[in-house]
Amino acid sequence: MVREIAPGVRSWASELDEATLEQAARVARLPILAGPIALMPDAHLGMGATIGSVIATESAVIPSAVGVDIGCGMAARRLDLCVEDLPDAGLDGWVDRMRAEVPAGLGRWHGEASVEATEWLADHDPPEGLDRSRVAAQLGTLGSGNHFIELAHDEAGAVWILLHSGSRGGGNQLATRHVKVAKRLHRALGTPLEDPELAWLQRGTPQFDAYIRDLGWAQSYARANRRLLLGATHRQLEAEFGRDLPVTDEVNCHHNYTELEEFDGRMLWITRKGAIHAGVGARGLIPGSMGQRSYVVRGLGNDDAYRSSSHGAGRRMSR
Repeated sequence: MVREIAPGVRSWASELDEATLEQAARVARLPILAGPIALMPDAHLGMGATIGSVIATESAVIPSAVGVDIGCGMAARRLDLCVEDLPDAGLDGWVDRMRAEVPAGLGRWHGEASVEATEWLADHDPPEGLDRSRVAAQLGTLGSGNHFIELAHDEAGAVWILLHSGSRGGGNQLATRHVKVAKRLHRALGTPLEDPELAWLQRGTPQFDAYIRDLGWAQSYARANRRLLLGATHRQLEAEFGRDLPVTDEVNCHHNYTELEEFDGRMLWITRKGAIHAGVGARGLIPGSMGQRSYVVRGLGNDDAYRSSSHGAGRRMSR
């Protein structure tokens, strides 16, 4: 049940520490907001804006609220494979193939771009300042931190590939650049801010337009990255089993991003920082803690939450 826990703060959180509440209240006091902020059930302290929050604005966007991993999110693919088909001895061969074919960890990516990455970049030119060869080599790689790939099975015993990744180094570089621009503009204007991380870019300025262009590219890159990761993982499973494994379902969703959406006849920038879109019928993924259940969900379209839902577990322990 939703509660208004501070002026301009709607909360669905079952647990909320004082520091997170104070942070949410700071965001709610910003003059650019188009309505109350919404805290998801997994809300917790973040950089500038609360992780697990949804922020609606009409004429401005806060780069730091989107975060440095633009378009970070989840993807899952269900295969025509039953958990009973998995060998009792485990999948060591698949794990070894994954280590070789799907680079994971800080500073690790493909030696050269894949054909799929090259084709994607031919249609999506990287923003100025990004190393084209590097973003190509990183497309289809996992990254570090709490990014992961795992195999899971559903109630019917069908095997799923489940993964978490985002826009890799290119998204980080773009986000860092625009956060610095926003902070510099606010310092030059002398705009009072309770937290410099909440500096925004105003619609109608070249800085805003540049950020929205780069944001769109990074969000598309993140979605393509997850698609390529699903494909690579799928191929290695087929190699392990020596047969085709048809796809029977697939979901791919962001949980760190901004989109222009209509609410009550107004076009608003909806920033989901650790939240997924949950419009009526929209499908999303909510991962549990390691070793716990994850969920494929379908949105109910709650406007009080800006048609959003939580993005995962993980409030009490860091990555």
